[in-house]
Amino acid sequence: MNRMKGKKCVVTGGARGIGRAIALAFGQEGADVAILDRNQDLARKTAHDVMALGVSACAVTVDVSDESSVAAAFAQVAEQLGSVDVLVNNAGIGDSGLVVDMSVDAWDRMIAINLRSVFLCTRLVLPGMISQRWGRVISTSSQLAHKGGVELAHYCAAKAGILGFTRSLAYEVAEFGITVNAICPGPIDTDLSAGLSEEWRARKRAELPLGRFGKVEEIAPTAVPLASDEGSYYTGASLNPNGGDVMI
Repeated sequence: MNRMKGKKCVVTGGARGIGRAIALAFGQEGADVAILDRNQDLARKTAHDVMALGVSACAVTVDVSDESSVAAAFAQVAEQLGSVDVLVNNAGIGDSGLVVDMSVDAWDRMIAINLRSVFLCTRLVLPGMISQRWGRVISTSSQLAHKGGVELAHYCAAKAGILGFTRSLAYEVAEFGITVNAICPGPIDTDLSAGLSEEWRARKRAELPLGRFGKVEEIAPTAVPLASDEGSYYTGASLNPNGGDVMI
């Protein structure tokens, strides 16, 4: 406990699912947490639950794909919590479709929310982290970044892009005491996966050595070491809590 005491953290997409679980895990370790999400009501509820752990928290409404919205959100975080020590880029969407049937709008929306947002949010916190010579950037990718998935080309492209961004940025900022890592969860029971067809979900369950989708509580513990001093020798890495879907 208290492995993150006094750290100021931002979790995008933190209102529910994996993001909410990470926010609560950080709060349990003594961190103050800003919940950034487009769903204001759920973000406030998560912030309330984090504060119940005896730390500070705030909820900030944001469209992570929009540069001006992201800038305004992080300005609000600075006012309420101060300089950001830990950023978790977790916001994302999911849908499915064959490439031959996919619209440009569907492709662009996926890339904007799942990949462009990682660049926009990370770019804003880096100056403060560089100045204090300490920081943690953690982004939620996917096991599908490694293996691909039927009807998920746009999703897999975005998640693979996160891994490339993570490795490249890790080189750029290592000298400033900043580590940059990714988490690649397997199929998890969340609202996002619930939006996929039951046919797809059944097919995926059959592929998994553990035979089931994971729970968000099984992913959040991966983020805590990466966000604390314990993770000081991890950078450019991708950790893979995926039920054996990809074994690397």
